[in-house]
Amino acid sequence: MTLTQEQFERAAALEAHHQRLVKLQGMSYRQLQGLLTGDPAEAALWVRSAAEYGMPAAQLRLGRMLLEGNGVERDDRAAFTWFLRAADGGDPEAMNMAGRCHENGWGVPVDLRKAAECYRSSGEAGHDWGEYNFGNMLFDGRGVPQDRAEALQWYVRAAHRGHGRAMNLAARCFEEGWGCAKSPAEAAEWYRRSAESGYFRAQFNYGVLLAQLGEGVAAAEWFSKALAAGDPGIRQAILGVLAKTRDPALAELGAGLAQNGLA
Repeated sequence: MTLTQEQFERAAALEAHHQRLVKLQGMSYRQLQGLLTGDPAEAALWVRSAAEYGMPAAQLRLGRMLLEGNGVERDDRAAFTWFLRAADGGDPEAMNMAGRCHENGWGVPVDLRKAAECYRSSGEAGHDWGEYNFGNMLFDGRGVPQDRAEALQWYVRAAHRGHGRAMNLAARCFEEGWGCAKSPAEAAEWYRRSAESGYFRAQFNYGVLLAQLGEGVAAAEWFSKALAAGDPGIRQAILGVLAKTRDPALAELGAGLAQNGLA
């Protein structure tokens, strides 16, 4: 029996896939990590084989690649399917990504209740983004009843894991009394820690707080960092603060921005 060209190519592809599976079984942890974090275009076939072999980390990686069109053709629906498979395997980051798909309609209809469920599962498994995202759902009352006190608890959990955005929102809650009694000291501490993590919104917020305390030099330093890392909205917010200031250090920063055509 003579194989057609199409049958030959299919058989060759299956054989190559089988060989990859055999090699995957013999790889060390370091080799697998290198494979999953390598160049997407070069790693795509290996990642897919590892995903089909049942590795949650590879399933998560393949889902991200499909969602971003990175190394493979973009396919939101397939990405969601791989996130679910990895989540079923116990991967908390995949649980969070499944939640994002439900929240944003990536490959599946928008379903905020399911998004919240996925975020909660991810957060309960100790994933900082799951904790942060579930906190947001609680804070806004999306997919779950609004509960800002509980939202703050989830922000603080993520913040203690070093999540910069969660630190900033925990600070806002303590500053404004959202879900808690106002606590300027705790707000200042979390703004500082978030700013030091590199989050530009916290750098702005911490700068505002320092300016209010009369610490213009320190405030100017944080405003400068926020300007370097932030978006146009933050730049306009900083310019608004500088336009009203009487502090010499902040006035100097504003004059420098104007001189460079940034004001």
